[in-house]
Amino acid sequence: MALKPLHDRVLVRRVESDDTTKGGLIIPESAKEKPAEGLIVACGEGARKDSGELIQMAVKAGDKVLFGKWSGTEVTVDGEELLIMKESDILGVIEG
Repeated sequence: MALKPLHDRVLVRRVESDDTTKGGLIIPESAKEKPAEGLIVACGEGARKDSGELIQMAVKAGDKVLFGKWSGTEVTVDGEELLIMKESDILGVIEG
């Protein structure tokens, strides 16, 4: 990976959603929304308090996360479209 996020930022790879609904309807490509789930590819070291003390990240590389629909900035790294966002843009970690 050629990009390491700084401070409290994370690099996220979107996880593609299903092509069908629970009822079995096929969703055409033009009607799909960008997924708000992703896998964390890389993390910064964390934010710092005014005193200089490091605040550890609550997430780590490999975590599957849920984030806001308009969160992050799209970047292309090694030909792959990824998102870079602050840790505070992450709504939660999906377990299981």
